[in-house]
Amino acid sequence: MRILHLPKWYPHRYDDQDGDFVARHVAAIARQPGIESAVVFAAVARGPVAGWLAEDHDLGGPVPTWRYYYRARPSGWAPLDKLLKLGLWLLAMGRGRRAVRRHWGGAAPDVVHAHILFRTALLARWLRGRHGWPYLITENWTIFQPANAWRLGLVRRWLAGWLVRGAAAYTPVSHDLRRALAALGGVNAHTVVIPNVVDTDLFYLPADPRARTGLLNVAAFNEPAKNLSGLLRTVAHLRAVRPTLPGLHLRIAGYGPAEAAMHQLAAELGLLADGTVEFLGKLTPAQVADEMRRAAVFVLFSNYENLPCVLIEAQASGLPAVATRVSGVPELLPDDGTLGLLVPARDEAALAAALTQALAAPARFSAAAMRSRAVAKFSYPAVGAAFQAVYLRMLTS
Repeated sequence: MRILHLPKWYPHRYDDQDGDFVARHVAAIARQPGIESAVVFAAVARGPVAGWLAEDHDLGGPVPTWRYYYRARPSGWAPLDKLLKLGLWLLAMGRGRRAVRRHWGGAAPDVVHAHILFRTALLARWLRGRHGWPYLITENWTIFQPANAWRLGLVRRWLAGWLVRGAAAYTPVSHDLRRALAALGGVNAHTVVIPNVVDTDLFYLPADPRARTGLLNVAAFNEPAKNLSGLLRTVAHLRAVRPTLPGLHLRIAGYGPAEAAMHQLAAELGLLADGTVEFLGKLTPAQVADEMRRAAVFVLFSNYENLPCVLIEAQASGLPAVATRVSGVPELLPDDGTLGLLVPARDEAALAAALTQALAAPARFSAAAMRSRAVAKFSYPAVGAAFQAVYLRMLTS
């Protein structure tokens, strides 16, 4: 079974963590017996490139991958550049598709798997009409959440529904996202919710859980989504009213556009001078796993989410979480409180109370139950098998 993957986001030469959740889906699929995968990805270059297109290809790993980069300003005139970049993207995707078929000895894909709307799914739909190749859409994008859908405009909202309806199968990563696309007309009879993936060999329980201490946050510095400012204000409040609370020390890993602003806010709140907050910067997955085995509580104070990979990684590490009751998060943290605590978005008083409760009584959470759930639902074998079942149904129905 040959699967051609067309991702909107994927790790690349400028950022090896961009779209890593898509890469993990692809890796989980490639591990299944009887599946041969290939990836074609194209994006705007974030640096100078010689000529119109630059290419990287990796044929030595488990998933042959062709990456293309095109100029951000091909002509220097914005109205023309938009059209030129679309043309270059199509040119790159055509080259990659032909390269994949040569690599497969001329064979065609059995399934075209588009990861994230819109361009990839439009191309997949065209390939279905041109060659008869069925396509699957996997969706992760928070743009479709009710808080963001207005940004799409009428045309793209209609287009999202049309592309989902035309797919042979559709696999959103959460039930919440399924509902969000359904509100835009994206209803497909062959819908299967398949979650994000965690590497359960990398994220595992600590050797000595008694050594756990402190709070951990891992997120992109995207303030409208992640609300790191609210988290920092809450920690500053707890430091003032509960200075003896055990483990009141927050380590923040990540990078992004609001990074400098959050450093400045932490300094203004006095959180850096006394070491209450530490910024760790961009970490490798292995370093994140180490941090999760070190921390006592994971905290995510987002305004909106999809199905956060970091919460799944925390569960695989036996790390309880305090997070907001938004989007797909309640699908990861049930109301019984065994895996963590949920608070309303933007409610700093509720966050302070939940952090106090979690830090004061960490033994209430079952690390073994968290780990068992992560392996059963979110591991490479579990997610890969779920995708394989969808492919088989597509090809036999």
